[in-house]
Amino acid sequence: MTISSAYIHIPFCQQICHYCDFTKFFYNERLADEYLDALYQEIHAYIPGEKAKVRTIFVGGGTPTVVTLNQLEKLLSMIDEHFDIPACEEYTFEANPGDLDFEKVKLLKAFGVNRISLGVQVFDDDMLEKIGRVHRVKDVYTNVDRLIQAGLTNISIDLMYALPGQTVGAFEETIDEALQFGLPHYSSYSLQIEPKTVFYQRYKKGTLVKPPEDDEAEMYELLQRKLASQGIDQYEISNFAKPGFESKHNLTYWNNEYYYGIGAGSHGYMPGKRTINIRPLPAYVKQAMANGRPILHEEPVGLKEQMEEEMFLGLRKVSGVSLARFEAKYFRTIDEVFKDAVPALKQRGLLAEGDGFLWLTDKGKILGNEVFQEFLLDS
Repeated sequence: MTISSAYIHIPFCQQICHYCDFTKFFYNERLADEYLDALYQEIHAYIPGEKAKVRTIFVGGGTPTVVTLNQLEKLLSMIDEHFDIPACEEYTFEANPGDLDFEKVKLLKAFGVNRISLGVQVFDDDMLEKIGRVHRVKDVYTNVDRLIQAGLTNISIDLMYALPGQTVGAFEETIDEALQFGLPHYSSYSLQIEPKTVFYQRYKKGTLVKPPEDDEAEMYELLQRKLASQGIDQYEISNFAKPGFESKHNLTYWNNEYYYGIGAGSHGYMPGKRTINIRPLPAYVKQAMANGRPILHEEPVGLKEQMEEEMFLGLRKVSGVSLARFEAKYFRTIDEVFKDAVPALKQRGLLAEGDGFLWLTDKGKILGNEVFQEFLLDS
């Protein structure tokens, strides 16, 4: 059994963003201490002995860097105790611009973290305030400089588009400012209005209006075009990188490989099953402290589901799904398993094939969910 990666969730934030539906809670020092104790028990239950060798570790949130310096050291130490960090190719921490002082940056570097993902969203202070972000544009400059000075140059920034009141021109300005940093990786997502968020409540009341779909499509095309002109290639629907700087951790998901999901609300993928952890903080802490297994639900993943997921996830990559890799994993060809879906999607101009790969066309990327539906097999 080879587990390729580990995702570790830190659910605390200084402020809850208006669009966020991830497992998150307002930061409280005592709660964070309790949570880290519980997290240790969960990691130790998975890896009780020899350090685990994984290709990637991703510490996400919430905001992992919102914790105190001592708590950050405690977190890094428990990861170091259970994982073979020198053998890990990519070790990423998510951070909020403004949270990274010199001491935290030095600590991350000392423990082997080699990649930082910054939640920037937009280069516009008014818009940052409207979407509930606590940082401001100047904080991005401060933190990027601080990271580079410390030798942490593998930096990714997240951008958002189709935000309420955002114009195509405003998003173009954000792209242009983001590109001035010359970073190796950029992710960009359109606003999805999720239940149990501030934006969802406003949307239901009719006080929140997203830009028209045509504008959203124009923003996405602008993003693709501008990044490509700077040698930053799109390698997945929402992700762009200079060659060699693609997120190895995210490729674990899109290649349908196994990974630990650790922390409140985390999802994991182990041989034969997907796991979902308990989400509420007190319940997670109680169960993790009791037996190290704070799992809410385990879902069996049979051959049918594996093949479906191979297509849903793999088609998110610009390179698409390898016909040979599919056959090697499942001992059947894609054409045998999806004999109706593939020709129909090609005929509609949503799917293309060549050099042993199937991939989404530009039209297919825009209608991705529609394409993925076609790969649901009958029971």
